[in-house]
Formats: sequence, structure tokens, C-alpha cells
Amino acid sequence: MSKLPLFPLTAAVNKFGRLVLGGCDTLSLIDEFGTPLYVFDEAGLRGKCTEFKREFGLRYAGTMVLYAAKAFLNKAMASLVKEEGLGLDVVSIGEIGIARSMGFPLERAYFHGNNKSPDEIRQALQWNIGHIVVDNFYELSLLDKIARELKLKPKILLRVTPGIDPHTHQYMSTGVVDSKFGFPLVNAEEAVAKAMAAANLDLVGLHFHLGSLIFEIEPYAEGVSIILDLAAQLRQKLGFQLKELDIGGGFAVQYVVEKAPPPISAYAEVITGKVISRCRELNLPLPQLIIEPGRSVVAQSGVALYTVGAVKEIPGVRCYVSVDGGMADNIRPALYGSRHEAVVATDMLAEASKTVTIAGKFCESGDILIKDIDLPPVKAGDIIAVPGCGAYCIPQSSNYNAFCKPPIVFVKDGKARLVRRRETLEDLLGCDVG
Repeated sequence: MSKLPLFPLTAAVNKFGRLVLGGCDTLSLIDEFGTPLYVFDEAGLRGKCTEFKREFGLRYAGTMVLYAAKAFLNKAMASLVKEEGLGLDVVSIGEIGIARSMGFPLERAYFHGNNKSPDEIRQALQWNIGHIVVDNFYELSLLDKIARELKLKPKILLRVTPGIDPHTHQYMSTGVVDSKFGFPLVNAEEAVAKAMAAANLDLVGLHFHLGSLIFEIEPYAEGVSIILDLAAQLRQKLGFQLKELDIGGGFAVQYVVEKAPPPISAYAEVITGKVISRCRELNLPLPQLIIEPGRSVVAQSGVALYTVGAVKEIPGVRCYVSVDGGMADNIRPALYGSRHEAVVATDMLAEASKTVTIAGKFCESGDILIKDIDLPPVKAGDIIAVPGCGAYCIPQSSNYNAFCKPPIVFVKDGKARLVRRRETLEDLLGCDVG
């Protein structure tokens, strides 16, 4: 089936014509857990971790793979990342706290963010965070002050904005000059000088991040060249030694049939090749290479399951198929104009013969999950499966319209493991006081 490759690697169709994930019939999953339901294929998650380590490690020994926690993190995912030997890219004390609750070794964590609070910095240092990626002059001074108070000397990287357009959505582009993230190139020398002069900070490297969903590989090579050229200049002027080079993440994934990204091996070949060749040209020692995949680790392994309710036919205009979720559990289509595919999970063998629009249940006209998609005829009670929902759907979910966030299950070898229960009305009321 043409759309099945967008689903997790274990996805199949059983003899009853139903979608199977991780050996589990989706109808059985729904009978047990209800909808909306987010299903993660554990074999797929682990496979992507292994693939990143293998493809980069074969080409550049000692590459450190950090999983970007913002894509999706809970206790089960933190435990899986720990078991697979990856580090973590974290952006809040909440993400650090989740990892710490599962015994994740925080020396393998890198703390990012453009406006870390004093309390977050202090707590991260007290928890012995491995590295802090410093984003601006304010944070540089603040971190040095707090580290002095705690009598600590954390390892830091400086985030530099290389001024590259990665040709992605404007909200996902972070490497351009006009960005809230990082030190502009024109300020990089001053930032490195101040970091080297800070008695309580140990400057070990530089970081850049181009953005998300980057289908072109050349921007990575350009970014590597710019940052290594900068490192060579700073070595000559300031005596700076580049020990770590963090090139961020942003590796693209496939959300729709017609747009496939380059394989991980292609990203690895270009990035590692450019680091090695440019360091040789500049007579720089090879730094430790750090990458930060997030979406590309989890997106394909996550599937959202919904139940069809109202079907509204507007003659000559459109047919709306409403489901029991929407923008509260997946805001990406409304926020980014992103596109997903979908199938009728309970009738995978039927021919797609009707163009419909899958609408969410929330009180917004913009709550459209998928506009104009060809599906078999659907009716109330049918199950819609949307692939590519492993990244950002859950972290960006909300309680809009007092919606109770859906449960999450991990599936493997025919067994389903509930890793987050469905929220209840008591959960919604639990934080209200007075």
C-alpha cells in the first residue's frame, strides 16, 4: 500500500484488513485505551537511535548523538534514550527533571534555551548538568555569577548564528541572522573572549542550529565551514581551542507520500566529510562532533488514532469528516500549515474513492487536521490513523476547550504498554485553587 511506508517500520495489514502496529491490531488497542490515542512503535524508536549512532559513528569516530527532548519526552522515552546510550538536548528544567526522575546520566545532557531563568540555571548546575549552551551575553554573565556562587565551573558551548537560510518554514528557521537564538557572527569574537575570561566557566566548543525539517544537505556543509573558519580565526586571535562542535539537528522526515527526505547516511556523509576536510585545510584538530536529532528519531514511530463522528456533506463544496481530536492534540497543521496523510485503519484494503477534509472537534474554524485527502467512504465509528505524529504533537498539545490529553502507548512484539494515561476532569481541576 502506497501510504504504509509513512507508518512505523512494523506497520502491517492483517487478514481482517486492519492496520497493525508493533504486532498490535489497532482495533484491539482502541477497545482497550479508547481514542484519541497515540501509539509509538518501540522497535522503530530504538532503530532510529541505532541508525544515527551507526551512520555518523562509522564516518566520524566518537560522534555524540543527543536526542532533542523537545520533540517528545516522558518517563518512558527518557528511559529508552538512556538504554540506547544517547545523550539529551534539553531546553527547560522540566525536561531535565523528567530525565533525572528516570536516572538519566545528566553528564550526557546539554542545556539549551534563549532565556534560561536564574532558578533554572542554578538548579541545572546543582544537578550537575553536563554542558550548558549559552545563547547571549546576558546569560553568559548570569551563568558566570551563579557558577561562582556555587563554586562550580560548568562546561559551556556558545551558540552562534551562522546566517544561513535552510529553506524551511519561517517558524522553523533558526540559523538566519534575524533570529532570537544565538550570538550573531559579528558578536562571536567578543562572546568567546568574555567566555574565556570568565573564571567560573569552561568554554569547550561552539554550537549552531539551522532549523527544522531541512530537506537540503548543503546548508549543513555551509554552516560547518562558517563555524570552523570562525574557530580558526579565534584560535589565532584569542588562543581559543575548539574541543566540541555541535551542529544541531533539523534532519527532515517524511510526512507525505510525494516528499521523501535524504537518508540519514546522506546527512552523515556530507556533515562528517566537511568537518574532516575543513579541519584539515585549517590545520585544526578534529573536535568531538555532536548532533541533535529529535523529530527524525520519533516522528515516524508515532501514530495518532481517532474515531470518526459527524460526516458533513456540503454538495459541490466539501465533505467534512470530524474526528474526536484535533488541534488540541496536534496543532501542527494549524500552526505551520503542515500536511499529514491518513488511512481508515479499520478498512485498509478499501479503495480511496472520495475526497474529504478531516476536521477536529474544537471550536476553531482553523481546526483542520488534513484538507482534501482521498479516503474510502467513511462513517461514524470508523477509525482514522494519522502517521508521522511522534514528534511535537504531544509536547505542543493543550487543554483547549478543557480537552483531556490523550493516552500514550508503546507497542512491541504484539504487546501494548501504557506509558501515559488519559487525563481526567480531576486532572484539569487539580491545579485550581480558591
